[in-house]
Amino acid sequence: MKILLILIPVALLIITIAGCFFFWAIRTKQFEDLDRQGANILFDDDPTPASKINQPPIVTANSDE
Repeated sequence: MKILLILIPVALLIITIAGCFFFWAIRTKQFEDLDRQGANILFDDDPTPASKINQPPIVTANSDE
């Protein structure tokens, strides 16, 4: 039963810290627009210009040959 003298204050401390983090997240608008970040993966990046795609690879001369 003496362990309860330690566990109850520790549990209350953890709950208090979790509550502080939760209210901080609400205050700094961390929970606004939750769908946008999840949908970002669905959008393509800017397409590569066609001129770079159709260019032949650059070959450099090797001094060993």
